Amino acid sequence: MEPGETIVEALQREVKEEAGLHCEPLTLLSVEERGPSWIRFAFLAQPTGGVLKTSKEADAESLQAGWYPRTSLATPLRAHDILHLIELAAQYRHQARHPCILPQELPCSLVCQRLVATFTSVATQTVWVLVGTVGAPHLPITACGFTPMEQRGGINMAILRLLQECLTLHHLAVETKGLLGLQHLGKGHTDGICLNVLVTVAFRNPGIQNEPPEVRGENFVWWKVMEEDLQSQLLQRLQESSVVPVNR
Repeated sequence: MEPGETIVEALQREVKEEAGLHCEPLTLLSVEERGPSWIRFAFLAQPTGGVLKTSKEADAESLQAGWYPRTSLATPLRAHDILHLIELAAQYRHQARHPCILPQELPCSLVCQRLVATFTSVATQTVWVLVGTVGAPHLPITACGFTPMEQRGGINMAILRLLQECLTLHHLAVETKGLLGLQHLGKGHTDGICLNVLVTVAFRNPGIQNEPPEVRGENFVWWKVMEEDLQSQLLQRLQESSVVPVNR
């Protein structure tokens, strides 16, 4: 990405420079990260115009572009990390695992995560969501740090850091399920990004635990989801992993 670009503008510029085509993104497919200083977004997109780049137009961006069968790509490949993404796109076109998700153009000054941290009662299928209580009730937000430890541990480190503030984690299992959405603008001095992350919290030995784990302090509470539609949507997302995957 270049300074001042939105994520979609960067996507469209890169496709035009390397392939000669105009395109529109359909959905975010996956996010890869190596900590807050290296994040890559993979999109499924469709061409809307332009002309495929030929060898006569070769430049520093690419030599040329062409359409290939998915099972018979041009060789040698510059990198093999695209193979998984191509299969992910094919699977999504066959059967979408999550709704269409595109970046929301909203300013954000930090690399951070907004957590939808959930606890589900196995017996009753009741869902609780962790809510911050400082000021108006809100979903917890945690900024990604740039220390060597957080760089090595990735964005999950920031999630665990926040949860350690209010929960006793040694008897809990915490799992990052994936993204529900993201926001980024890139204009002015707001080139941060906020990832809306779905996280599950469960007891390592659940037994008959139908209530969420106790919260320490006064800054967070568990909010019991009472609206049937919202609870149904959350359960579906949790059971079907209906989110954008985050990979390291």
